[in-house]
Amino acid sequence: MGRRKELPMLEKVRITDIGAEGNALARVNNLVVFIPMLIPGDVVDIQVIKKRKKYMEGRVVRFHEYSSDRIIPRCKHFGVCGGCKWQHLPYDLQLKFKEKQVRDNLMRIGKIDLPEIRPILGSSRIFLYRNKLEYTFSDKRWLTSEEINSDNKFEKEGALGFHIPGLFDKVLDIEECHLQPEPSNSIKNAVKHYATENHLKFFDLQEQEGFLRNLVIRTTREGNVMIIVVFFHEDVEKRTGLLEFLSSQFPQITSLFYVINSKRNDSLNDQEPVNFKGENYLTEEMDGLMFRIGPKSFYQTNSMQTLELYRIAKDFAGLTGKEIVYDLYTGTGTIANFIASDARKVIGIEYIEEAIQDARINSEFNGIKNTKFFSGDMKDVLTESFLISNGHPDVIITDPPRAGMHEDVIRIIASAAPEKIVYISCNPSTQSRDIQLLSEKYMVVTVQPVDMFPHTHHVENVVLMQKRPHQNV
Repeated sequence: MGRRKELPMLEKVRITDIGAEGNALARVNNLVVFIPMLIPGDVVDIQVIKKRKKYMEGRVVRFHEYSSDRIIPRCKHFGVCGGCKWQHLPYDLQLKFKEKQVRDNLMRIGKIDLPEIRPILGSSRIFLYRNKLEYTFSDKRWLTSEEINSDNKFEKEGALGFHIPGLFDKVLDIEECHLQPEPSNSIKNAVKHYATENHLKFFDLQEQEGFLRNLVIRTTREGNVMIIVVFFHEDVEKRTGLLEFLSSQFPQITSLFYVINSKRNDSLNDQEPVNFKGENYLTEEMDGLMFRIGPKSFYQTNSMQTLELYRIAKDFAGLTGKEIVYDLYTGTGTIANFIASDARKVIGIEYIEEAIQDARINSEFNGIKNTKFFSGDMKDVLTESFLISNGHPDVIITDPPRAGMHEDVIRIIASAAPEKIVYISCNPSTQSRDIQLLSEKYMVVTVQPVDMFPHTHHVENVVLMQKRPHQNV
């Protein structure tokens, strides 16, 4: 405790920018200070909670002045729930800071010769845009600071909601979330009410005991719903009671699954969902193609904006019908299948075998015959002999996870020497690092940021790279 007292209180600090991870930024005595939940123009007193050589982290103690840009957040849970960090920031400014994040990363980390960056493509919907939410049950509801400081006595209550940022065992009860369209909220609240009325035990995350563990809600643009209820242990009577209740109350539920997960973590990757009632999958349409989404399938969570993202990738690839295209980190093959009609052949590679099975089903489902999918670690699959047996790519589309691409993968991409690389990224800093490693042979031609997640700091970025002229010699 002694060390914390030594950390300074900074008075009347003006917030000037937004930096890493969406945190607000100020400069004090040549040091950068990061503070969550503020926006440029706020003037505050800050308690420093962490001090390093080049930066500090702090929390707000007192407001002196509110930024003139501030707007009233729509959500009553804003500021406690960590799902949305920017609801108090107007959407045009959210886009401005996301675009700046892309530019700063490409210039500072990549030190890349840049063309003019295209204006960021905003999301047509800034609320109710998600097609999937996962809620957690907890037998101890997180109390807000206002509740703790009030004179009221709070009984131990269950929660069905989201984890408090950074605290695995603390769950905020969510009454209404504005990220997923109805019947999402109605289903969640009905499940909580039924569970409370019928004395079903909510999970104790510390002691690892209880009955109800997670609730996953997936929706399509057509209004169909998939529900996955995760239980900690089997109790046929109680489980059936809850599932039958859901089925009878919500005819929109076209796929109803359950999972018995008695592991210490929430991941469903190694679990087998059981179909209780309805279809085994949802179907989502995208430019005339139909994609099947199973209970464990990965599918981009903003369906409408995903279509825009894929159209950009297709446009950047500039296909004529003659090209061999490699789609790296293909997931369930959505991009591969989306571009297949404009290519001679598309090769999709992905680590997760189940995703590859989905990719093949999606090709078959749409009558696509010029795709081939392979599973395995990218750096092990994408070898010189693989290139020889499947044909050298004319275009590579890559959409890696946040960590970016392994250096071995970058090396083999460079040696494969495609004319074009379309790099889609959800993390501009690792994208910039990877582009720099490719920059001896490839130049950046076009940059298009895309906002997939309004009210968060996350930004997607699509970069078109072309082989430098001397590389053709």
